[in-house]
Amino acid sequence: MPEPAGIDISQAGDIAAGVLDMIRTGSGPTLSEAWVSACSGSGACIDACNDGINPRFMIRLARVARSARKEADAVLADGKARFQKMARGVRVLSRLQLSPLELARLTRAPKGQEPEAPEIVFYTGCNVLKTPHIALLCLDVLDRLDVSYAVYGGPSDCCGILQMRAGDVANAGRQGERTVERFFDTGADQVLSWCPTCNIQFGEAVIPGKPVDDNFGMTMFSVYLENRMEELTKLFVHPVNKRVGLHEHAGANGVTESVIRILKAIPGLEFVDLEQPTLGYQCTSLSGTPDYQKDAHDAQLRVAAEAGVTTLAGIYHSCHRDFCAHEKEWPFEVVNFMELVGEAMGVTRPDMFKHFKLLEDVDAVIAECDDMIEEYGLDRDEVREVLVADMFGGKVPTGKGAAV
Repeated sequence: MPEPAGIDISQAGDIAAGVLDMIRTGSGPTLSEAWVSACSGSGACIDACNDGINPRFMIRLARVARSARKEADAVLADGKARFQKMARGVRVLSRLQLSPLELARLTRAPKGQEPEAPEIVFYTGCNVLKTPHIALLCLDVLDRLDVSYAVYGGPSDCCGILQMRAGDVANAGRQGERTVERFFDTGADQVLSWCPTCNIQFGEAVIPGKPVDDNFGMTMFSVYLENRMEELTKLFVHPVNKRVGLHEHAGANGVTESVIRILKAIPGLEFVDLEQPTLGYQCTSLSGTPDYQKDAHDAQLRVAAEAGVTTLAGIYHSCHRDFCAHEKEWPFEVVNFMELVGEAMGVTRPDMFKHFKLLEDVDAVIAECDDMIEEYGLDRDEVREVLVADMFGGKVPTGKGAAV
Protein backbone atom coordinates (compact mmCIF):
# COMPACT_ATOMS: atom_id res chain seq x y z
CA MET A 1 0.00 0.00 0.00
CA PRO A 2 2.86 2.55 0.31
CA GLU A 3 2.89 3.37 -3.41
CA PRO A 4 -0.89 3.95 -3.76
CA ALA A 5 -0.75 6.11 -0.63
CA GLY A 6 2.23 8.11 -1.91
CA ILE A 7 4.42 7.07 1.04
CA ASP A 8 8.20 6.87 0.84
CA ILE A 9 9.15 3.67 2.68
CA SER A 10 12.71 4.90 3.19
CA GLN A 11 11.19 6.72 6.17
CA ALA A 12 9.57 3.55 7.55
CA GLY A 13 11.20 3.90 10.98
CA ASP A 14 9.88 7.41 11.47
CA ILE A 15 6.45 6.36 10.21
CA ALA A 16 6.30 3.47 12.68
CA ALA A 17 7.37 5.74 15.54
CA GLY A 18 4.60 8.13 14.54
CA VAL A 19 2.05 5.31 14.65
CA LEU A 20 3.10 4.65 18.25
CA ASP A 21 2.54 8.34 18.96
CA MET A 22 -0.94 8.03 17.47
CA ILE A 23 -1.75 5.06 19.72
CA ARG A 24 -0.64 7.07 22.75
CA THR A 25 -2.14 10.46 21.88
CA GLY A 26 -4.47 10.10 18.89
CA SER A 27 -2.28 12.20 16.58
CA GLY A 28 1.03 11.83 14.82
CA PRO A 29 3.15 13.03 11.88
CA THR A 30 1.49 13.49 8.49
CA LEU A 31 3.13 10.41 6.95
CA SER A 32 2.05 8.23 9.86
CA GLU A 33 -1.51 9.52 9.58
CA ALA A 34 -1.41 8.74 5.86
CA TRP A 35 -0.14 5.21 6.51
CA VAL A 36 -2.82 4.54 9.13
CA SER A 37 -5.49 5.69 6.64
CA ALA A 38 -4.07 3.65 3.75
CA CYS A 39 -3.54 0.31 5.50
CA SER A 40 -5.80 -2.26 3.82
CA GLY A 41 -5.53 -4.89 6.55
CA SER A 42 -3.98 -7.58 4.36
CA GLY A 43 -2.12 -8.97 7.36
CA ALA A 44 1.10 -9.48 5.39
CA CYS A 45 2.85 -7.47 8.10
CA ILE A 46 1.99 -10.05 10.78
CA ASP A 47 4.14 -12.82 9.29
CA ALA A 48 6.80 -10.30 8.29
CA CYS A 49 7.32 -9.01 11.84
CA ASN A 50 10.37 -10.65 13.46
CA ASP A 51 9.25 -9.63 16.96
CA GLY A 52 5.94 -11.48 17.11
CA ILE A 53 3.90 -8.27 17.10
CA ASN A 54 0.66 -7.80 15.17
CA PRO A 55 1.20 -4.52 13.28
CA ARG A 56 -2.29 -4.70 11.75
CA PHE A 57 -3.81 -4.51 15.24
CA MET A 58 -1.50 -1.60 16.09
CA ILE A 59 -2.78 0.26 13.03
CA ARG A 60 -6.34 -0.39 14.20
CA LEU A 61 -5.49 0.97 17.65
CA ALA A 62 -4.07 4.09 16.02
CA ARG A 63 -7.28 4.55 14.05
CA VAL A 64 -9.34 4.11 17.21
CA ALA A 65 -7.21 6.63 19.09
CA ARG A 66 -7.57 9.11 16.23
CA SER A 67 -11.36 8.73 16.22
CA ALA A 68 -11.49 9.06 20.01
CA ARG A 69 -9.94 12.56 19.91
CA LYS A 70 -13.47 13.96 19.68
CA GLU A 71 -15.51 14.87 22.73
CA ALA A 72 -16.95 11.83 24.50
CA ASP A 73 -20.51 12.65 23.48
CA ALA A 74 -19.44 12.99 19.85
CA VAL A 75 -17.68 9.62 19.97
CA LEU A 76 -20.80 7.94 21.36
CA ALA A 77 -23.01 9.66 18.78
CA ASP A 78 -20.71 8.62 15.94
CA GLY A 79 -20.68 4.98 17.02
CA LYS A 80 -24.46 4.98 17.41
CA ALA A 81 -24.98 6.59 13.99
CA ARG A 82 -22.70 4.06 12.25
CA PHE A 83 -24.50 1.17 13.89
CA GLN A 84 -27.97 2.52 13.12
CA LYS A 85 -27.09 3.11 9.46
CA MET A 86 -25.83 -0.45 9.10
CA ALA A 87 -28.81 -1.90 10.97
CA ARG A 88 -31.31 0.00 8.85
CA GLY A 89 -29.68 -1.15 5.62
CA VAL A 90 -29.60 -4.78 6.77
CA ARG A 91 -33.18 -4.67 8.02
CA VAL A 92 -34.66 -3.16 4.86
CA LEU A 93 -32.62 -4.94 2.18
CA SER A 94 -32.98 -8.37 3.77
CA ARG A 95 -36.75 -7.95 3.98
CA LEU A 96 -37.02 -6.91 0.34
CA GLN A 97 -35.44 -10.23 -0.64
CA LEU A 98 -36.46 -12.85 1.93
CA SER A 99 -39.72 -14.45 2.93
CA PRO A 100 -40.40 -14.48 6.70
CA LEU A 101 -39.42 -18.17 6.78
CA GLU A 102 -36.12 -17.51 4.99
CA LEU A 103 -35.41 -14.52 7.21
CA ALA A 104 -35.98 -16.66 10.30
CA ARG A 105 -33.37 -19.14 9.05
CA LEU A 106 -30.74 -16.40 9.01
CA THR A 107 -31.41 -14.94 12.44
CA ARG A 108 -30.83 -16.18 15.97
CA ALA A 109 -33.59 -18.49 17.18
CA PRO A 110 -35.89 -17.03 19.85
CA LYS A 111 -34.98 -17.91 23.45
CA GLY A 112 -36.18 -21.39 24.25
CA GLN A 113 -36.20 -22.47 20.60
CA GLU A 114 -32.44 -22.79 20.10
CA PRO A 115 -31.20 -26.06 18.58
CA GLU A 116 -29.91 -28.49 21.19
CA ALA A 117 -26.15 -29.13 21.28
CA PRO A 118 -25.27 -27.81 17.81
CA GLU A 119 -21.97 -29.00 16.37
CA ILE A 120 -21.13 -25.53 15.12
CA VAL A 121 -22.29 -21.93 15.15
CA PHE A 122 -22.64 -20.33 11.73
CA TYR A 123 -21.96 -16.65 12.26
CA THR A 124 -23.13 -14.54 9.34
CA GLY A 125 -21.97 -11.16 10.59
CA CYS A 126 -24.27 -8.28 9.64
CA ASN A 127 -23.84 -7.03 6.10
CA VAL A 128 -24.02 -10.36 4.26
CA LEU A 129 -27.76 -10.14 4.96
CA LYS A 130 -27.89 -7.43 2.28
CA THR A 131 -27.04 -10.21 -0.21
CA PRO A 132 -28.86 -13.01 1.63
CA HIS A 133 -28.70 -15.59 -1.15
CA ILE A 134 -25.03 -16.10 -0.19
CA ALA A 135 -25.84 -16.89 3.44
CA LEU A 136 -28.73 -19.17 2.46
CA LEU A 137 -26.41 -21.14 0.20
CA CYS A 138 -24.03 -21.61 3.12
CA LEU A 139 -26.87 -23.13 5.14
CA ASP A 140 -27.89 -25.29 2.19
CA VAL A 141 -24.37 -26.71 2.04
CA LEU A 142 -24.28 -27.35 5.80
CA ASP A 143 -27.59 -29.17 5.47
CA ARG A 144 -26.17 -31.35 2.69
CA LEU A 145 -23.15 -32.11 4.90
CA ASP A 146 -25.60 -33.14 7.63
CA VAL A 147 -24.15 -30.71 10.19
CA SER A 148 -26.19 -29.48 13.13
CA TYR A 149 -25.78 -25.74 13.56
CA ALA A 150 -27.06 -22.64 15.27
CA VAL A 151 -27.20 -19.41 13.28
CA TYR A 152 -26.09 -16.12 14.80
CA GLY A 153 -25.67 -12.77 13.12
CA GLY A 154 -27.31 -9.52 12.17
CA PRO A 155 -27.23 -6.29 14.21
CA SER A 156 -28.33 -8.03 17.42
CA ASP A 157 -25.17 -10.18 17.28
CA CYS A 158 -22.72 -7.53 16.10
CA CYS A 159 -18.96 -7.88 16.54
CA GLY A 160 -18.62 -4.26 17.70
CA ILE A 161 -16.45 -3.07 14.81
CA LEU A 162 -18.57 0.00 14.01
CA GLN A 163 -18.38 1.35 17.54
CA MET A 164 -14.66 0.59 17.61
CA ARG A 165 -14.06 2.52 14.40
CA ALA A 166 -15.83 5.48 15.96
CA GLY A 167 -13.48 5.32 18.94
CA ASP A 168 -16.14 3.99 21.32
CA VAL A 169 -14.03 1.13 22.67
CA ALA A 170 -16.20 0.48 25.73
CA ASN A 171 -19.40 -0.17 23.78
CA ALA A 172 -17.50 -2.07 21.09
CA GLY A 173 -16.11 -4.39 23.75
CA ARG A 174 -19.46 -4.92 25.41
CA GLN A 175 -21.15 -5.70 22.10
CA GLY A 176 -18.46 -8.11 20.95
CA GLU A 177 -18.21 -9.87 24.31
CA ARG A 178 -22.00 -10.37 24.51
CA THR A 179 -21.93 -12.02 21.10
CA VAL A 180 -19.03 -14.31 22.03
CA GLU A 181 -20.83 -15.29 25.23
CA ARG A 182 -23.82 -16.33 23.13
CA PHE A 183 -21.48 -18.52 21.09
CA PHE A 184 -20.18 -20.10 24.31
CA ASP A 185 -23.71 -20.68 25.60
CA THR A 186 -24.53 -22.95 22.63
CA GLY A 187 -21.89 -25.44 23.75
CA ALA A 188 -20.44 -25.57 20.23
CA ASP A 189 -16.65 -25.69 20.07
CA GLN A 190 -16.41 -24.13 16.62
CA VAL A 191 -17.76 -20.93 15.10
CA LEU A 192 -17.83 -20.66 11.33
CA SER A 193 -17.34 -17.05 10.39
CA TRP A 194 -18.38 -15.64 7.02
CA CYS A 195 -17.30 -12.00 7.28
CA PRO A 196 -13.55 -11.23 7.33
CA THR A 197 -14.10 -7.98 9.24
CA CYS A 198 -15.91 -9.84 12.02
CA ASN A 199 -13.32 -12.60 12.01
CA ILE A 200 -10.50 -10.08 12.49
CA GLN A 201 -12.44 -8.13 15.12
CA PHE A 202 -13.17 -11.22 17.20
CA GLY A 203 -9.77 -12.79 16.66
CA GLU A 204 -7.67 -9.71 17.40
CA ALA A 205 -9.78 -7.47 19.62
CA VAL A 206 -12.45 -9.47 21.48
CA ILE A 207 -11.51 -13.10 22.13
CA PRO A 208 -7.90 -12.40 23.25
CA GLY A 209 -9.33 -10.49 26.21
CA LYS A 210 -11.59 -13.32 27.35
CA PRO A 211 -10.82 -16.66 28.99
CA VAL A 212 -11.46 -19.18 26.23
CA ASP A 213 -11.54 -22.96 26.34
CA ASP A 214 -8.64 -24.40 24.36
CA ASN A 215 -11.10 -26.32 22.18
CA PHE A 216 -12.98 -23.18 21.12
CA GLY A 217 -12.11 -21.69 17.76
CA MET A 218 -13.32 -19.53 14.87
CA THR A 219 -12.83 -20.72 11.31
CA MET A 220 -13.66 -18.95 8.07
CA PHE A 221 -16.46 -20.76 6.26
CA SER A 222 -14.52 -21.66 3.12
CA VAL A 223 -11.67 -23.09 5.20
CA TYR A 224 -14.18 -25.32 7.00
CA LEU A 225 -15.48 -26.56 3.65
CA GLU A 226 -11.95 -27.27 2.48
CA ASN A 227 -11.32 -29.27 5.66
CA ARG A 228 -14.30 -31.44 4.67
CA MET A 229 -13.31 -31.66 1.03
CA GLU A 230 -13.75 -35.43 0.74
CA GLU A 231 -17.37 -35.22 1.88
CA LEU A 232 -17.97 -32.00 -0.08
CA THR A 233 -16.80 -33.35 -3.43
CA LYS A 234 -19.18 -36.31 -3.14
CA LEU A 235 -21.99 -33.75 -3.27
CA PHE A 236 -20.68 -32.23 -6.53
CA VAL A 237 -22.96 -34.26 -8.79
CA HIS A 238 -23.71 -31.64 -11.45
CA PRO A 239 -21.01 -30.44 -13.88
CA VAL A 240 -20.53 -26.67 -13.95
CA ASN A 241 -19.18 -26.07 -17.42
CA LYS A 242 -17.79 -22.59 -16.89
CA ARG A 243 -14.47 -20.85 -17.26
CA VAL A 244 -14.06 -19.09 -13.90
CA GLY A 245 -11.76 -16.32 -12.69
CA LEU A 246 -11.62 -15.30 -9.04
CA HIS A 247 -11.69 -11.87 -7.44
CA GLU A 248 -9.25 -12.53 -4.59
CA HIS A 249 -8.30 -10.86 -1.32
CA ALA A 250 -5.75 -11.44 1.41
CA GLY A 251 -6.19 -10.88 5.14
CA ALA A 252 -8.18 -13.91 6.30
CA ASN A 253 -5.72 -16.78 6.52
CA GLY A 254 -6.36 -19.62 4.12
CA VAL A 255 -9.56 -18.26 2.59
CA THR A 256 -8.35 -17.56 -0.94
CA GLU A 257 -6.45 -20.85 -1.09
CA SER A 258 -9.46 -22.80 0.17
CA VAL A 259 -11.83 -21.19 -2.33
CA ILE A 260 -9.48 -21.97 -5.22
CA ARG A 261 -9.20 -25.60 -4.14
CA ILE A 262 -12.99 -25.89 -3.84
CA LEU A 263 -13.57 -24.38 -7.27
CA LYS A 264 -10.99 -26.66 -8.86
CA ALA A 265 -12.82 -29.66 -7.38
CA ILE A 266 -16.11 -28.81 -9.13
CA PRO A 267 -16.60 -31.08 -12.17
CA GLY A 268 -16.55 -29.27 -15.50
CA LEU A 269 -15.28 -26.01 -13.99
CA GLU A 270 -12.11 -24.57 -15.53
CA PHE A 271 -10.30 -22.30 -13.07
CA VAL A 272 -8.37 -19.40 -14.61
CA ASP A 273 -5.70 -17.63 -12.55
CA LEU A 274 -6.17 -13.96 -13.38
CA GLU A 275 -2.85 -13.14 -11.65
CA GLN A 276 -4.16 -9.98 -10.01
CA PRO A 277 -2.79 -8.63 -6.71
CA THR A 278 -4.64 -9.79 -3.58
CA LEU A 279 -5.37 -6.44 -1.94
CA GLY A 280 -6.66 -6.02 1.59
CA TYR A 281 -9.16 -8.37 3.21
CA GLN A 282 -12.18 -7.25 1.15
CA CYS A 283 -13.02 -4.34 -1.15
CA THR A 284 -14.20 -2.05 1.66
CA SER A 285 -10.74 -2.24 3.25
CA LEU A 286 -9.40 -0.17 0.34
CA SER A 287 -11.56 2.83 1.22
CA GLY A 288 -8.48 4.77 2.32
CA THR A 289 -7.17 4.75 -1.26
CA PRO A 290 -10.33 5.13 -3.42
CA ASP A 291 -8.53 5.91 -6.69
CA TYR A 292 -6.37 2.84 -6.28
CA GLN A 293 -9.43 0.75 -5.50
CA LYS A 294 -11.15 1.94 -8.71
CA ASP A 295 -8.03 1.25 -10.78
CA ALA A 296 -7.73 -2.23 -9.27
CA HIS A 297 -11.37 -3.00 -10.04
CA ASP A 298 -11.03 -1.73 -13.60
CA ALA A 299 -7.93 -3.89 -14.10
CA GLN A 300 -9.71 -6.94 -12.65
CA LEU A 301 -12.61 -6.59 -15.07
CA ARG A 302 -10.38 -5.95 -18.06
CA VAL A 303 -8.10 -8.91 -17.34
CA ALA A 304 -11.10 -11.18 -16.81
CA ALA A 305 -12.47 -10.21 -20.21
CA GLU A 306 -9.10 -10.69 -21.89
CA ALA A 307 -8.82 -14.14 -20.31
CA GLY A 308 -12.15 -15.11 -21.83
CA VAL A 309 -13.82 -16.15 -18.59
CA THR A 310 -17.52 -16.89 -18.59
CA THR A 311 -17.72 -16.14 -14.88
CA LEU A 312 -16.02 -13.78 -12.45
CA ALA A 313 -16.52 -15.15 -8.95
CA GLY A 314 -16.02 -13.18 -5.76
CA ILE A 315 -15.48 -14.41 -2.23
CA TYR A 316 -17.06 -11.78 0.01
CA HIS A 317 -20.43 -10.06 0.16
CA SER A 318 -19.11 -6.47 0.07
CA CYS A 319 -17.15 -7.23 -3.10
CA HIS A 320 -20.27 -8.74 -4.65
CA ARG A 321 -22.24 -5.58 -3.97
CA ASP A 322 -19.54 -3.58 -5.76
CA PHE A 323 -19.00 -5.90 -8.72
CA CYS A 324 -22.35 -7.52 -9.51
CA ALA A 325 -23.78 -4.71 -11.65
CA HIS A 326 -20.70 -4.79 -13.92
CA GLU A 327 -22.23 -7.93 -15.40
CA LYS A 328 -24.24 -5.64 -17.66
CA GLU A 329 -21.10 -4.08 -19.17
CA TRP A 330 -18.81 -7.10 -19.60
CA PRO A 331 -19.05 -10.47 -21.43
CA PHE A 332 -19.20 -12.58 -18.28
CA GLU A 333 -21.47 -13.17 -15.30
CA VAL A 334 -20.55 -11.97 -11.81
CA VAL A 335 -21.36 -14.37 -8.97
CA ASN A 336 -20.29 -15.32 -5.48
CA PHE A 337 -18.29 -18.55 -5.34
CA MET A 338 -21.01 -20.13 -3.18
CA GLU A 339 -23.34 -19.94 -6.18
CA LEU A 340 -20.97 -22.24 -8.07
CA VAL A 341 -20.75 -24.59 -5.09
CA GLY A 342 -24.54 -24.67 -4.95
CA GLU A 343 -24.82 -25.21 -8.70
CA ALA A 344 -22.55 -28.25 -8.45
CA MET A 345 -24.92 -29.65 -5.80
CA GLY A 346 -28.07 -28.77 -7.74
CA VAL A 347 -28.99 -25.96 -5.34
CA THR A 348 -29.75 -22.42 -6.51
CA ARG A 349 -30.77 -19.23 -4.77
CA PRO A 350 -31.83 -16.13 -6.73
CA ASP A 351 -29.50 -13.16 -6.42
CA MET A 352 -32.14 -10.51 -5.93
CA PHE A 353 -29.61 -7.83 -4.94
CA LYS A 354 -27.95 -8.11 -8.35
CA HIS A 355 -31.32 -8.25 -10.08
CA PHE A 356 -32.46 -5.06 -8.37
CA LYS A 357 -29.18 -3.26 -8.97
CA LEU A 358 -29.25 -4.13 -12.67
CA LEU A 359 -32.69 -2.54 -12.96
CA GLU A 360 -30.96 0.84 -12.41
CA ASP A 361 -34.28 2.29 -11.33
CA VAL A 362 -35.29 2.85 -7.71
CA ASP A 363 -38.99 3.13 -8.58
CA ALA A 364 -38.85 -0.15 -10.50
CA VAL A 365 -37.27 -1.87 -7.51
CA ILE A 366 -39.91 -0.49 -5.15
CA ALA A 367 -42.69 -1.54 -7.51
CA GLU A 368 -41.28 -5.05 -7.80
CA CYS A 369 -40.97 -5.30 -4.00
CA ASP A 370 -44.46 -4.01 -3.28
CA ASP A 371 -45.63 -7.32 -1.78
CA MET A 372 -42.58 -7.56 0.49
CA ILE A 373 -43.00 -3.95 1.63
CA GLU A 374 -46.60 -4.75 2.57
CA GLU A 375 -45.64 -8.09 4.17
CA TYR A 376 -43.16 -6.47 6.55
CA GLY A 377 -44.91 -3.12 6.97
CA LEU A 378 -41.90 -1.19 5.67
CA ASP A 379 -42.00 2.56 5.14
CA ARG A 380 -41.66 3.32 1.42
CA ASP A 381 -39.70 6.52 1.99
CA GLU A 382 -37.23 4.61 4.15
CA VAL A 383 -37.01 1.86 1.53
CA ARG A 384 -36.15 4.47 -1.09
CA GLU A 385 -33.49 6.05 1.14
CA VAL A 386 -31.87 2.68 1.84
CA LEU A 387 -31.88 1.64 -1.82
CA VAL A 388 -30.21 4.89 -2.83
CA ALA A 389 -27.63 4.75 -0.04
CA ASP A 390 -26.87 1.02 0.16
CA MET A 391 -27.47 -0.23 -3.37
CA PHE A 392 -26.92 2.70 -5.70
CA GLY A 393 -24.04 4.46 -3.95
CA GLY A 394 -25.94 7.58 -2.94
CA LYS A 395 -27.10 8.38 -6.47
CA VAL A 396 -30.64 8.08 -7.78
CA PRO A 397 -30.50 6.05 -11.01
CA THR A 398 -32.85 7.01 -13.80
CA GLY A 399 -33.15 3.59 -15.38
CA LYS A 400 -30.59 4.36 -18.09
CA GLY A 401 -27.43 4.11 -16.04
CA ALA A 402 -27.27 7.84 -15.41
CA ALA A 403 -27.85 9.59 -12.10
CA VAL A 404 -29.85 12.62 -11.12
